[in-house]
Amino acid sequence: MESVQTVPDLIVAAQANARTTQDRISEISKDLDDQGFSDAQAEELRDATVALEGLAVDIFTVFEARMQHHFRRGPFSRKLISQLLAADKSDLAERVRQFYLAVNVLKHGKGASYRELLATPAPLFTLHPSEDASTGDTPTSHGLIDVTEPDFFDVLAATLLEAYQFLESK
Repeated sequence: MESVQTVPDLIVAAQANARTTQDRISEISKDLDDQGFSDAQAEELRDATVALEGLAVDIFTVFEARMQHHFRRGPFSRKLISQLLAADKSDLAERVRQFYLAVNVLKHGKGASYRELLATPAPLFTLHPSEDASTGDTPTSHGLIDVTEPDFFDVLAATLLEAYQFLESK
């Protein structure tokens, strides 16, 4: 019988998978700088970017599902943010808020979460205007949230681990 992985174990595993994908994106991007881009490389870059987006959505969703027991009902992330603010953990609350919104954008596209992120004075990651994100005019165009930034997944993982520790210590 297999043992159930803990939330921190799942986050660390997702982070390792993300690092592998980010390394491949770096290799492809280096090739772009050295010799130009082939159609196959453009497709591989798009596939790797979509994989990173999926990893971000998956780990945030797993985190919410596994930690939901800390709250009776209702929107997990909003309740977590409220508790963090009440505990004077405003930096962590803001990071959770931004990643919550980013995951919503990754799942659903532009909408209320995207507009809220656009209005954020200091976003943790790069946002692409919706008209640019949908044109696909260059091989390096990404979705609305740039998950290919080198520290995107590391900051996401650190945020989830810190939120985990906060909830478990209550």
